[in-house]
Amino acid sequence: MPAAHRVVIVLFPDVDLLDVTGPAEVFALANRVAGRALYDVRLAGPQGGQVSTSAGVRLVADLTFEEVGDQVDTLVVPGAVTVTPTGPRALTDAEVVAWVRRTAPGARRVASVCVGAHILAEAGLLDGLTATTHWSTAAQLAADHPRVTVDPDPIFLRSSGRVWTGAGISACLDLTLALVAEDHGEEIALAVARELVVYLKRQGGQSQFSVPLAQAASGRRDIDDLRLWIAEHLAEELTTVELAARMGLSQRQFSRVFRQRTGFTPAAYVESARVEVARRLLETTDLPLPRVAADSGLGSVETLHRAFRRRLGTGPGTYRRRFHTVA
Repeated sequence: MPAAHRVVIVLFPDVDLLDVTGPAEVFALANRVAGRALYDVRLAGPQGGQVSTSAGVRLVADLTFEEVGDQVDTLVVPGAVTVTPTGPRALTDAEVVAWVRRTAPGARRVASVCVGAHILAEAGLLDGLTATTHWSTAAQLAADHPRVTVDPDPIFLRSSGRVWTGAGISACLDLTLALVAEDHGEEIALAVARELVVYLKRQGGQSQFSVPLAQAASGRRDIDDLRLWIAEHLAEELTTVELAARMGLSQRQFSRVFRQRTGFTPAAYVESARVEVARRLLETTDLPLPRVAADSGLGSVETLHRAFRRRLGTGPGTYRRRFHTVA
């Protein structure tokens, strides 16, 4: 019988509780439904003993960082946030970042949960890759780490084969189910999902949240007003040139400020907002695809297909069959 897959979940003070316990529960249920130890899960922290999480619940580290060694199959990196007057801000700990930087190259697979992506980015593991994180800190991730391409829309992403990033907070279940499916097939992952009473499989490309609402205030009233205006005028021509003119800025300055404040390029933001409308129409109406394309501002069925493939990794027809809720 093959040895259990060794999973190490990083534990540190004020870590988000579900970021740790969610993946651990999925791996534990995989063991239960398989009737054998598929996974050996250990919590590792800078020191041994109890650690207080953001919820006030205490968890116990099984290992110190020094005790982990080099036998890590999957390294799971959760996150932590603090609340500021301008909204949530992801936290990183220098000791944790340094250990992740040393340990990750020897792991077969690395996955961040929620704002744990900020730790991976700080460790240099996301440079040149596309990553996601919780929508509320996506702009921070993009501003702090310009070498990382931040896509704030999906619930999880896989980059370069071995690096996964997930959104928050319950998206940790979707991400971990995808890891189980990769290791042991869809049948085991489906059985685990049934135990959790969750939908399998929410695709990695499925959106975290409604695009116009997916970000905290940008810190600039004019940018926030423009985002709301875009949401109300998606059927109009919304080129970067025209949006910059509406803001009274040069195209170059507008593009720089908009990306800095929202985590999106203007074109990506507009397309994401249009795809969001198209998603809702596909989920809640029986409108034909040409009408969905027109009403969402995407224009043509061909553009609708391209945008869905690019942003959700699936076609509009497949998406409708999976998420349609009209009786």
